[in-house]
Amino acid sequence: MISVLIVEDEEISAEGNRIYVERVPGFRVAGMARSGGEALRFLRRHPADLVLLDLYLPDMHGLDVCRAMRAAGNLCDVIAVTSVRDLSVVRTAISVGVVQYVLKPFTFATLHDKLRRYADFRSSVGGQGEASGQGEVDKALALLRDTAGSPLPKGMTQSTLDVVVTRVREAPEGVSAQTVGTAVGVSRVTARRYLEHLVDTGVASRVPQYGGVGRPELLYRIVPVTRG
Repeated sequence: MISVLIVEDEEISAEGNRIYVERVPGFRVAGMARSGGEALRFLRRHPADLVLLDLYLPDMHGLDVCRAMRAAGNLCDVIAVTSVRDLSVVRTAISVGVVQYVLKPFTFATLHDKLRRYADFRSSVGGQGEASGQGEVDKALALLRDTAGSPLPKGMTQSTLDVVVTRVREAPEGVSAQTVGTAVGVSRVTARRYLEHLVDTGVASRVPQYGGVGRPELLYRIVPVTRG
């Protein structure tokens, strides 16, 4: 079981990350921290295999958290989960040991893919002894870097889907296709197509809202995770 520390200061995002991680077989949430200092204190007391790390924290930059971890001899792996798109930050993140970089907003499918690839990477390099050659090393590293996944339906983009998911997550009471379309900047029909895709993939559910004359309005909600 791979233990994960989630470092995120925004409550909604932190809870969303927790739910996502716990939906991936083989992973468990070891703890949650709302600041860099809290994360470092947690890691001094508790072991963790992986840190999901926001870069914009209230007390210090996420990359400084990485540097402090390494200075303390903590070799825990890090996946950056952030809205920072600056390529110089991406380069620095790699230099301080970040193994994956996930841009906000993102869907469960995106994080699921990253975590499964990370698990496959750990499995491939977890044994003792030496690599048989360059090919084995390249294959292990490719497990982290290969981003090929299941294609979206024709006409959909991952960036728009990520924004739609974020909007639905922000409305636990449910949100209509019209509201999502207005927020995202697409038509109601396009928004409904994305929302129905989330329903088909088990990420969201649709609930009819009665109240006026005529057909009920459909609201979409993120499916809650049942904790076992």
